Amino acid sequence: MTKAVLRNIVTISIQLWIVNMAWRRIDMRVQEQRLLIVRPGEGRSANLGGLGVDFKVWGHQTGGRFAIVEHPIQARCLIPPHTHKMEDELSYVLEGRVGVRVGDDEAEAGVGTYIYKPCGVPHTFWNPTDQPARLLEIICKAGFENYFVEISELFATGAKPGGTEHEAIAARYNESHFMDWVPE
Repeated sequence: MTKAVLRNIVTISIQLWIVNMAWRRIDMRVQEQRLLIVRPGEGRSANLGGLGVDFKVWGHQTGGRFAIVEHPIQARCLIPPHTHKMEDELSYVLEGRVGVRVGDDEAEAGVGTYIYKPCGVPHTFWNPTDQPARLLEIICKAGFENYFVEISELFATGAKPGGTEHEAIAARYNESHFMDWVPE
C-alpha cells in the first residue's frame, strides 16, 4: 500500500471515530437526562377558543426531540385545516370522538385510536358530537408547542383567528391555513 492510500484510510478512520463519538455523546446526554413526571392536572393551559391546550412535556425538556400536549375539544368544534412543514403529529383519542381528515383520507376515531398526521400533509380535525373530546398529541420535532402559547396570548387580546397577526405567527412556525375544505 502506498503512503497516500494509508493516509486516506487513517483519515477516514479518524472521521468515522469522531462521528461515532458524537453519536455516543448524544446517546449519553439522553441517558443523563433526569426523570420527568407530569401528573394529571399539572402543566400550563391555554385557550384557543373551542380548542384547549394543556402543555405536558415541552421541547426544552426533551432536547428538542418532541413535545406533548393534550387538546380538549369543545362539542361541534372544527380546527381549521392546516399544514405543518416541519412537524409530524401523532394523536391519541383520550375521550369522546373526533373526525379527522389527513390529505384525501377522512375518518372518525373514538377512544383508544391513534391518528398520524405527517408533516407537509394538509389535515384538520373536529368534534362531531355534542360531548367534549380530548386528544393527546405528540409533536415531533418540538418547538411547535410555542405556537400555541403565542396564539393563545394573541386571542386573549381579542384578535380573531385568521387575522393578519395570527397568520404572521403561523408563518413563523411554518404553518399554512386554508379553508377550501370547509363548506360555506
